[in-house]
Amino acid sequence: MSSVSEQYQVTGSNAASISASIEAGVRTGDLVWGQALPAVRLLADALHVSPGTVAKAYQDLRQRGVVETAGRRGTRVRARPAVATPRSALRLPVPEGMLDLSAGEPDLRLLPRLGPPLHEVARDTGEPLGYAAAGAVPELVEEARARLAADGLPAADAAITVTSGTLDAIERLLTTHLRPGDPVAVEDPGWANLLDLVAALGLTAIPVAVDDEGPQPTALAAALAAGARAVVVTARAQNPTGASVTAARAAELKPILAGHPEVLLIEDDHAAELAGVPLHSLSGATAAWAFTRSASKPYGPDLRIAVLAGDEATIARVAGRMRIGTGWVSTLLQRLLLLLWRDAAVTAAVAAAADSYDRRRLGLRHALSARGLPVHGTTGLNLWVRVPDETRTVGALRDAGYAAAPGSLFRLSTPPGIRLTVSPLDMHELDRLAEAVAAAAHPVGAGPPSR
Repeated sequence: MSSVSEQYQVTGSNAASISASIEAGVRTGDLVWGQALPAVRLLADALHVSPGTVAKAYQDLRQRGVVETAGRRGTRVRARPAVATPRSALRLPVPEGMLDLSAGEPDLRLLPRLGPPLHEVARDTGEPLGYAAAGAVPELVEEARARLAADGLPAADAAITVTSGTLDAIERLLTTHLRPGDPVAVEDPGWANLLDLVAALGLTAIPVAVDDEGPQPTALAAALAAGARAVVVTARAQNPTGASVTAARAAELKPILAGHPEVLLIEDDHAAELAGVPLHSLSGATAAWAFTRSASKPYGPDLRIAVLAGDEATIARVAGRMRIGTGWVSTLLQRLLLLLWRDAAVTAAVAAAADSYDRRRLGLRHALSARGLPVHGTTGLNLWVRVPDETRTVGALRDAGYAAAPGSLFRLSTPPGIRLTVSPLDMHELDRLAEAVAAAAHPVGAGPPSR
């Protein structure tokens, strides 16, 4: 990325006006994600103000989740800044004809068609509902309870509600339990949207290293000892690494969490039926816990709905906050999800999609490993490939016709890497892609790959 001074002139004579100028640049798209802001002293000299004034402006932008400080890389615009921006400013444009492996989205070809279930909802919506009667549909709640119990969750006595997707659930959980400045333990590398949400809420992210079996016990223990008031764990198909909490790892993590019963545990099962491996939940290890399962990956990103289960006090806080805000998730969407869950043809289609993702992910992982590349991805839609220089690798892959996501979007303190989404790939393309990744990560003359 080029320096901000080459593309956008920051103005202002005090911290508030400098902050507003930078925010305006982000809002209009003149400053895009990853764009470097000038060093504090350089901008102070250019604007004829004190370095402390610029530092205060940058601090305000960091606290509001617009920019981030990234060590030697300086202060940069966040990947998803907490201010409305043109969609084109959120990621590098993908030229026509380039295969986009950066988006992290499901394969649209494998999503179930909603025509018949939608028709059924339209035919039988029941009596019109008023404000007082709306809320979580009882039939959906009971179906969710049975499905979660079948996966081993303590669902029999759990409270259950419905939110507008996973991020909506996590945001409500964090805002009802924590205050700005509170530390939150997050996976590293981890979900970019979550990292940006934590920053936007003014919370402090504490990185927890992840391997193929989930969060590492020593790293989680260190984060809790450092004062983390909440922990966010991806149960399966972790984004970006594809990690999945195993039975053995869950047995190690539960006692660590039990030693901090006051901590809020949030489990994210975003892949749900697409995960392809058993669920080994940590739910119930702390007094305050919540488990969220989204419908977006198996059934379609536009189906903005997630089931949220947890202890009574935690879920009551979320439901109460919803009641004085958006109110509830559309009962039409809830009834549609219920029909999708009960439709045998849809269930078969989702199972076929899960199998297709497994074959593509494992095939690409094998092809990359065979070329000496350190690669992770045991479940889900993505692979995480460790590379010496992610900027160079992403650039070389674009030259070869592939758009990959740079690891800087997902990591806090872990080494460089890139994320590859397998959704757009067909099986016959795997070897060609693996060859391109190997050439991009370790070009001629760069030395042998490191393990």
